[in-house]
Amino acid sequence: MSQPAPTDMRTLVAACAAITVFGFAFGMTYPLLSLILESRGVSSDMIGMNSAMMPIGILLFSPVIPYAARRFGASRVAIVAAMVSAAIAIGYKVFDNLPAWFLLRLIQGMSISTLFVLSESWIVGAAGDRNRGKIVAIYSAILAASFGAGPLLISFIGIEGWLPFAIGAVVLALGALPFLFVRDHSEADPEETPPSSILTFAPRAPLLIAAVGVMAIFDAATLSLIPVYGIKIGLDVSTSANLLTAMVLGNTVLQFPIGWLADRYSHRRMIAGLAVITMTCLVLLPASNGSWAMWLLLIVLGTTGYGVYTVSLTSLGNRFSGTELVSGSASFSVMFGLGALCGSVSGGWAMTGFGPQGLPYMLAIAYLLLTIGVIQRQFMLKRADT
Repeated sequence: MSQPAPTDMRTLVAACAAITVFGFAFGMTYPLLSLILESRGVSSDMIGMNSAMMPIGILLFSPVIPYAARRFGASRVAIVAAMVSAAIAIGYKVFDNLPAWFLLRLIQGMSISTLFVLSESWIVGAAGDRNRGKIVAIYSAILAASFGAGPLLISFIGIEGWLPFAIGAVVLALGALPFLFVRDHSEADPEETPPSSILTFAPRAPLLIAAVGVMAIFDAATLSLIPVYGIKIGLDVSTSANLLTAMVLGNTVLQFPIGWLADRYSHRRMIAGLAVITMTCLVLLPASNGSWAMWLLLIVLGTTGYGVYTVSLTSLGNRFSGTELVSGSASFSVMFGLGALCGSVSGGWAMTGFGPQGLPYMLAIAYLLLTIGVIQRQFMLKRADT
């Protein structure tokens, strides 16, 4: 039997440091641009369309990342992407108009996808086999916290002048430095590593791809609509904003137990269990409006709803390595982009058609379908073995 892969601490620390910096910078960019456009009287629909350019950029460029990593080396590609991201941060202020921001956000989506695909592939690959789930959970918690720190900084420095853009550019440029310490094993002979895209990768890991898609729907719908949901059910503005804070708390503080379980139990069962818990909490949420139970449900939702991604990323690292791992991470990124677009649109339609409670019920259906998919996949595999 082969020995479990050891933990590569140098690569792990470097990749985690870089992704934390980028999470902070990009977490600051989202509210910064939205607040600036809102202050200029731009409509909510137009702000949403402008924000959608990022996931479109992710969708367009993610399939290219494995090719670029094989051809030029993942470390070099990541450093270039970080420099492009830093330049874009300044570009928002230099080309300070809405049409230019559409193009800049499209390019930023491309650079974001590059940074996150490569960093995540390094993290799950360097984590080793024994503690991959726990390490991925710690990474997920740190990333969630860094995203949350970005908007917090905006509340202190404001949105006027060059300062927020300059800080973003400097942070992104500094974030490229840890990539110099990554052990890069991505360059390979093209004949030994045939090209892979989501169309070729998905049949090899359909459950993981589906889980990422459902989580992305959940992520996009809650980030954009949970505060609106709170206002529509009668809560004040500050309380409605704190609904999202409760979910982020679960995603930040309680991911480690999920990673610990993922190192010990079947990943399929873990995904199914987390999906069932998330679905149940979503169904119960409308009956808990304004009570202490609502806050408890939201913390659990932030834990289990996002925990599906923690388990999926852990499973990806257990099953694939090298350039296949990069291809898998790129496929995750494509699916995340698709799910994010779908989540925002379908969540808005659900609330328009069925009232505010249409949002949790729509998301509950998504996790129900994921649960059914896990059961069906397990049944197919058992029948194939007999």
